[in-house]
Amino acid sequence: MSLATAATPVDMSSKATALIARKRLITLAVPLVILAYFIYVFFAFDLLGLRERARLDNAVALVSDTYSYKTHVERNNRNGEIEVSVEGERKGTYDATNYPSWVTVGEEVTQIALDDGGTIEINGDIVRFDVPGFGLIEATQSRSDGVSLNLDTADLPDWISYSNTRLTVTTDAARLTLTKARTEVFVYEFGWELFWFTLDSPYYDHSFSEIAFGDPIDPTRSNLTGAWQDFWNNSIWRHGDVAWALFETVLMAFLGTFGAAIIALPLAFLAARNFAPLVAIRMAARRLFDFLRGVDGLIWTILLSRAFGPGPMTGALAILFTDTGSFGKLFSEALENVDGKQIEGVASTGAKPLQRYRFGVIPQIVPVLLSQVLYFLESNTRSATIIGAITGGGIGLLLTQAMITHKDWEEVSYYIILVVLLVMAMDSFSGWLRRKLIKGE
Repeated sequence: MSLATAATPVDMSSKATALIARKRLITLAVPLVILAYFIYVFFAFDLLGLRERARLDNAVALVSDTYSYKTHVERNNRNGEIEVSVEGERKGTYDATNYPSWVTVGEEVTQIALDDGGTIEINGDIVRFDVPGFGLIEATQSRSDGVSLNLDTADLPDWISYSNTRLTVTTDAARLTLTKARTEVFVYEFGWELFWFTLDSPYYDHSFSEIAFGDPIDPTRSNLTGAWQDFWNNSIWRHGDVAWALFETVLMAFLGTFGAAIIALPLAFLAARNFAPLVAIRMAARRLFDFLRGVDGLIWTILLSRAFGPGPMTGALAILFTDTGSFGKLFSEALENVDGKQIEGVASTGAKPLQRYRFGVIPQIVPVLLSQVLYFLESNTRSATIIGAITGGGIGLLLTQAMITHKDWEEVSYYIILVVLLVMAMDSFSGWLRRKLIKGE
C-alpha cells in the first residue's frame, strides 16, 4: 500500500467529525438567517406604523361602495335650492315629479325617512337628525357664526365629527354633512342604480316583462329596440364605450403578442447554436433578447408614450418589445433541440435551405411555438389593462378614471368584473385553439 493512498482511522474520524460539525452549523445558521430577514422586514416596512395608519371605517366604506350606490339629497345653503341625485351625477338628477319615496321635498321643509326608523329634517338653515337609540341632533349654520350644535361638543361619540365650520354625522342608515355652503345627506342603497337606463329614459323603472311583452312605452320605437338603444347609449355607465374599450384591450394584446412572435421567429435562428455557427452573431442575438425582455413592459410603455404619445398602439408596441425578447429565447431553445435527422431527410430530397427550414424544422417547433404564443396572449390580455391605464387606451383608461374620482367605486368593480370575465374567455379560447391546432381534437 502506497503512502498516497493510505488513510488512518484517525484521519477518517476527523473528516467525519468536521463534516458533522459543518452540517450542524448550516442547520443552525439557516433559521437564524431567516429570522434575521423577517426582523428586518418587520422594521423596514414599518408594520407597526401600518397598523396604526389602517382605517377600518374607510375600508368598510370602500367595500360598500362597490356593491351599492349613494343617493344625494343636497341643499344649497346660499340659495335654498334642493337637489336629489344618484352619486351626485348631474345626469342622474331627479326632477320634482319622481323623487324617491323616502324623500319629501316641501316649500320650506325637506324630510328624509331612513330605513332604521330615523329621520332627517332640513328646515332652512336648521337640520334635525333623529337617531334611533341616541336622540335628536340639531345643528344650525350661519355665515357669521358658522355651525352650531345642540350637543355637548366635549363628549361626542366617534360617529359625530364637529367643528365650527363642519358637522358630519355617520350612521349605518345615512351620512349627514353640514357646512356654510351646503347641507348634504348620503343614503346608501343596494345595487347599481341607473345601470340599465338613466332617469331621462322612458324605460326607467319598467320591468323586463313590461319591456318585452307589454304595450309600447315609447310610441316612436319598439320596446326592445328602444330599450337596447337607451342601454347601449347610457350616459352614466357608458356601455358602448366600455365595449369598445374591451375591444381595444384585446387588440393591444393580440397585436403585441403575434407581432412579437413574427419578429422573434427569424431572429431565433440567429441565436440557435445549430443554425448560427458564428459566435458573434449568436451572442448579439441573445443579448438583444436579454435587453428587450430585461426592460419591464411598464417601462417600455412609459418610454414609448414619451416618444409616440398615448394610445392603444403604444401599448401594443410595449407588449411587442417585451415579448420579442421572451419569444426569442424560447424559440431559440426549441430550435436547438430539434431532431437533425428529420432535417437530413428533407435535405436528401434536394430541398433548398429555406425548404429545409420550412419542412424539416418548423413542423417540429410548431407545438411549442403555438403553446407559448397562446399562453402569452392570455397573459397579455390581463397586462394590457395596466398598460392601457398608462397609455390612455382600453379598459385600463376607464378603470383609472373611475378610481381618480374617489366616488365611482361601483364602476370600478364593474370594470374589474369585465376584465376577469375577459381573461377567463381568453383562457378558454386559447385552450380550445391549442387543442384544435396541436392535438387536432
